[in-house]
Amino acid sequence: MTQDLASPVHDPSARRAAGWWRSAVIYQVYVRSFADSDGDGVGDLRGVRDRLPHLAELGVDAVWLTPFYASPQADGGYDVADYRSVDPLFGDLSDADGLVREAHRLGLRVIVDIVPNHTSDQHAWFRAALADRHGGPARERYHFRPGRGERGQFPPNDWESVFGGPAWTRTAGADGAPGEWYLHLFAPEQPDLNWDNPEVAREFASVLRFWLDLGVDGFRIDVAHGMVKAAGLPDIGRGEQAKMIGTQVLPFFDQDGVHEIHRSWRRLLDGYDGERIGVAEAWAPTAERLALYVRPDELHQAFNFQFLLCPWGAAAMREVIDESLAATGSVGAPATWVLSNHDVVRHTTRYGGGERGLRRARAASLLMLALPGSAYVYQGEELGLPEVEDLPDEARRDPAFLRRASGDSAGGAEGAEGAEGEAAERSGQDGTRDGCRVPIPWSGDSAPYGFGPGGSWLPQPARWRELSVEAQSGDPRSTLELYRSALALRRALPGLGDGPMEWLPAPEGVLALSRPGFVCTLNTLAAEAELPVPGRPVLATAPLEFGGGAVRIPADACVWWAV
Repeated sequence: MTQDLASPVHDPSARRAAGWWRSAVIYQVYVRSFADSDGDGVGDLRGVRDRLPHLAELGVDAVWLTPFYASPQADGGYDVADYRSVDPLFGDLSDADGLVREAHRLGLRVIVDIVPNHTSDQHAWFRAALADRHGGPARERYHFRPGRGERGQFPPNDWESVFGGPAWTRTAGADGAPGEWYLHLFAPEQPDLNWDNPEVAREFASVLRFWLDLGVDGFRIDVAHGMVKAAGLPDIGRGEQAKMIGTQVLPFFDQDGVHEIHRSWRRLLDGYDGERIGVAEAWAPTAERLALYVRPDELHQAFNFQFLLCPWGAAAMREVIDESLAATGSVGAPATWVLSNHDVVRHTTRYGGGERGLRRARAASLLMLALPGSAYVYQGEELGLPEVEDLPDEARRDPAFLRRASGDSAGGAEGAEGAEGEAAERSGQDGTRDGCRVPIPWSGDSAPYGFGPGGSWLPQPARWRELSVEAQSGDPRSTLELYRSALALRRALPGLGDGPMEWLPAPEGVLALSRPGFVCTLNTLAAEAELPVPGRPVLATAPLEFGGGAVRIPADACVWWAV
């Protein structure tokens, strides 16, 4: 059986004029786990700067840095206390400035995280709000509400935190008397901002300008779908709400009002030279709703979580690819492709783990880099790193895990019926994110494998000595050299990056796609697949066998062909 010969052709002719981001490969750095310069076991900005040559040699176009702002670190820096300063854990403003300048010298652009849905509970605004018990202007920057019940003892509505338990925490006065409740869709240390308040919008416009003036090339917008809440904060009427994220519009996620915020940010970005960009971390129930975030007057990119969550298999992958290209193409935007990030199980493990998982991960990476648009690479995936699944409980730092371990899933709400703390795998907030955040190995035979002069904040497996950058460099069979070759070819071959794509006929279980002067074939079967030789092989994840004008592609393998 072969796939339908009447395959759609994805033509970007209606897309906007080319920008660097449309074809860019962007490398995500989880700062605390990338490189440590001072020996405290935690990665920092100077460590990132020192390792930038690795990224330049790898062949990526830009680096995206996770939050390094002043923070109590209740959620790995996504609880920001001061958006204009660097946390001493990671360095200072001069380190941020030096990193941006060195990246630009090496030809790399820099994207930084911005966290606009919530602040830290240690932010000056929230401290002022807690001190203002009379409902004054300080509280209007957040969502404070009286509780339900005769004594206000129940949360204002039935919303649940993504990390488990109610999304509300009750305040108390200096005398201990219970007061109003405040909203936090994540940890209690992360109170949600009220974007109906114009002061919030003005403050974040100022923050964006601060970093753009320092020279950053754009922003990855955390929870870009969450800043606007439905009027009246209505009940949802059912539990286990984390499992609903990305499946339907919720009163706290993917509200239409977020788009006006993103339009205002696009106007701000367009006011700077150098093609500065905005990237949405947005969960939407359909590819069509996700495409709304990248309309011509909104953001430049949005993460394609449908592709990340897609199971291994030709039919499922093709369906997601078609839907993604059709949706983004309809609004003139490039598609984005991502397989791993700091919130989900690494794809080497998701695809089965062990040798099979690595084979599939390598093959999926070549498919991703062959597709039209932009691609994101999460640190360590170029080394084929698996998820670390055996971390001891005492080493874990994920707030969702800590809340369940401490029995705090009720969030302190008297008599409230909360979720049992089990967030959906879909959202990545299931309490196991530490396994993908273990510091990466650079060199040496023992931990911390060149991560820094001290230890590492999460323990590294002994088996990682064979997966370090040093161990894999120069080995043509290694995953690192596969990525280096793929990224070099992606730049050299004119048909790759943004542009048209067409499906070719192929046996069931095999994907074959055509780009100008290029063909990619992916065998998702557990057995080898035979098909006519489409051209000259330029890169493969496994050895090939030829005979009689045909090629036999091993199981779970991908091949690039020049035609």
